[in-house]
Amino acid sequence: MTEEALEKRFQEKIDAEIKIEPKDWMPERYRRNLIRQISQHAHSEVVGMLPEGNWITRAPTLRRKVALLAKVQDEAGHGLYLYSAAETLGISREEMIEQLLSGKAKYSSIFNYPTLTWADIGAIGWLVDGAAIMNQVMLTRTSYGPYARAMVRICKEESFHQRQGYEIMLTLARGTEVQRRMAQDALNRWWWPALMMFGPSDKDSVHTAESMKWKIKRKTNDELRQQFVDVTVPQAEYLGLTIPDPDLKWNEARGHYDFGQIDWDEFWRVVKGNGPCNHQRMKARREAHEKGAWVREAALAWAEKQRRRRQKKMAG
Repeated sequence: MTEEALEKRFQEKIDAEIKIEPKDWMPERYRRNLIRQISQHAHSEVVGMLPEGNWITRAPTLRRKVALLAKVQDEAGHGLYLYSAAETLGISREEMIEQLLSGKAKYSSIFNYPTLTWADIGAIGWLVDGAAIMNQVMLTRTSYGPYARAMVRICKEESFHQRQGYEIMLTLARGTEVQRRMAQDALNRWWWPALMMFGPSDKDSVHTAESMKWKIKRKTNDELRQQFVDVTVPQAEYLGLTIPDPDLKWNEARGHYDFGQIDWDEFWRVVKGNGPCNHQRMKARREAHEKGAWVREAALAWAEKQRRRRQKKMAG
């Protein structure tokens, strides 16, 4: 069968909502697109542990410490699910991690901003995880089976993270004047980076057209961004907090909120490695990788010992 015929049959499966599985034929561009997206997603989950991890010991109560510790642990698990999904496409976990540590692979720009106060942990849960859910619910229906199935569990856990963050913001917003100002300050600093999380505008996105054609994505970056704004503005109003956008207003004709222009120069600056915490995040990841080498070596040695034991048992 010719390449053209194979691509035609592949697209027919996609259009018929039949999941693509690891052993199925797929265009090389589809495989590369998925590896880029899934590995970037996995890297984001792991790097995303860093902004919150340094608040575990400083959380205001034992309840908050336990909840934040559980959340950070969840993010590590999400990274493992996603690395495993990407490995089904023929790339090793070691290669993906090397791409991250060398700077070749990207992770979400949102994690290159600092967490200055406890309210930032609330804002991350509410806004960052809220934005992630918008994107990830869509991915439960993505065309690649292992990715879609991994996202089902991830979305369930992310919904708890979003509620946890909103509950922190609600507590602060209903607290003292100092606490309320802290919540407003966190919203001011995280609002625009959260909107940038959905990626560049559709006209500047080089992957959107193919991702939509192959149903890797079900909605474009701008569609998801609009959905996030429409859902989040009423939540901010309930909190009694103000979205830091003077151009934000309800558009009756469109049935959506209009919102201001995103600073795309800042977005690309952070993506290219020049955000407030880019160097700090990568330094932490490299150090963790180096210090964890003995754990990986021990695990491999134990696995090899078990393999030999099984071989010997079968031979006997």
